[in-house]
Amino acid sequence: QVQLVESGGGLVRPGQSLKLECQVSEDFGFDRPMAWYRQSPGNQRELVAYITSGGTSNVENPVKGRFTIARDNSKRILYLQMNNLKPEDSGRYFCNQMYGVTAWGPGTRVAVSS
Repeated sequence: QVQLVESGGGLVRPGQSLKLECQVSEDFGFDRPMAWYRQSPGNQRELVAYITSGGTSNVENPVKGRFTIARDNSKRILYLQMNNLKPEDSGRYFCNQMYGVTAWGPGTRVAVSS
């Protein structure tokens, strides 16, 4: 069963923006802290940002000031607004819960290149 479906990735030039979206199935549960992660070739998956069910958020230092995480509880959608993208932001982006991850969705690829 598909519980997490990411979309919105693509190829962009440095300085451009993308908005990622994650549709969360009703089977998954959404009243919990959610997060965005990313992984580039040769590196481990890393936390990018998280947000609680009430909307309190935090973004990690590499993307602080450029990325914003948000959620729509009625639509069960998690968002990641990515501004001023840099080549080092390239990778596959995944959404999931903040704690107790057991499975991952397909992710969406972000490529930032000139």
